[in-house]
Amino acid sequence: MKRVKSSTSKASSYTEMGEYWDRHDLADIWENTKKADFEFIAEQQVTYFAVERSLSEQLRAIAASQGISADTIVNLWIQEKMLTVGR
Repeated sequence: MKRVKSSTSKASSYTEMGEYWDRHDLADIWENTKKADFEFIAEQQVTYFAVERSLSEQLRAIAASQGISADTIVNLWIQEKMLTVGR
């Protein structure tokens, strides 16, 4: 693997770069920075599970009463359950 130095820290490894940024702040070199234009596209992966209609209706009612979406409440409940099971 070719070792390339960082232009800012002059480091030759990720460890050295980390050590540099542990001791420095971006404000220290702000005047040396350049504007960068980039586009970021965050894509979520979604998996669907079948839920009985009566459970789905109850779920939607509970979520609506809390002012959140059914998707959000399902994810929160599953996360809570996984923590208690010791995933």
